[in-house]
Amino acid sequence: MAVAIALSRRGRPTAAPNPNVGCLIVKSGRVVGRGWTQSGGRPHAEAVALAAAGEMASGATAYVSLEPCAHPSPRGPCCTDTLIAAGVSRVVLAAQDPDRRTDGQGIARLRAAVIEVVTGVLAAEARAVMAPWWTRQAAGRPFVTLKLATSLDGYIAMGDGSSRWITGERARAHGHLERASHQAILVGRGTLVADSPSLDVRLAGLEDRSPTKLLLTSGKAPDGWTAVASPESIDGVDSVLVEGGAGAASAFLAADRVDRLLLYRAPILIGGGKSALGDIGLTDLADAHGRWRQTDSRLLGSDRLDVYERIREG
Repeated sequence: MAVAIALSRRGRPTAAPNPNVGCLIVKSGRVVGRGWTQSGGRPHAEAVALAAAGEMASGATAYVSLEPCAHPSPRGPCCTDTLIAAGVSRVVLAAQDPDRRTDGQGIARLRAAVIEVVTGVLAAEARAVMAPWWTRQAAGRPFVTLKLATSLDGYIAMGDGSSRWITGERARAHGHLERASHQAILVGRGTLVADSPSLDVRLAGLEDRSPTKLLLTSGKAPDGWTAVASPESIDGVDSVLVEGGAGAASAFLAADRVDRLLLYRAPILIGGGKSALGDIGLTDLADAHGRWRQTDSRLLGSDRLDVYERIREG
């Protein structure tokens, strides 16, 4: 299942508006097929993996990171029927599909076809990789990642606004990978004016994964950009990377619209620079506690990356 979940990451964000699912077909201890949801949402992961397995799928076990779809679609057959037709004998699932058109129906139909079904294997890990789609399904809004690149003393720029470069090459390359995994990227008006950022993905082979550019502003956006008036008004995408600057970051935190925080810290001290954040609406220090859970920490060259997720009920 861990491999199926890793495969599902390859479909993020290109699988949108469909979930990025991964599938592994195993027979007699050998992998005979693998797949992930393709660009635009079709073909689904199960269809790709079954096509690779061919006749070897009969009697095999399918590991799928999300319950196979059970509703008809003009774009192709449902994966539940495809698995049944392929003759798999066992299906191991991570998460149950929250889409009411499937939600348990795929599991029921597989079992009705006398296929063994195991559920709930690494469910939390699967949901985390599908977080943008899952957030849209559960909350009706995009999943938001906030990126902050700071000095040890919490500054994002010198006092005169210069910020190239606080972090090193490896940290910046990781930031480009994050851009490639989001549908949209957002900055505030101040960052646009000060830096004229291109916000594209500058990694070999991933240039076509550059996200849509959003500008947080009450006015108009320049050509090639889309204006959004507030953190709550973003629509049409499942994932947004907020990349600059302090005003935009503070606005999203104040609105409680940040689901994941990437904190890149360089081993430098600036003193008297521009702070990473402004007012985020906090009135009681006690309210700052218990909001964030650390999920990753690593060195990128000489820089430290710490990843946090917002703790939410459910």
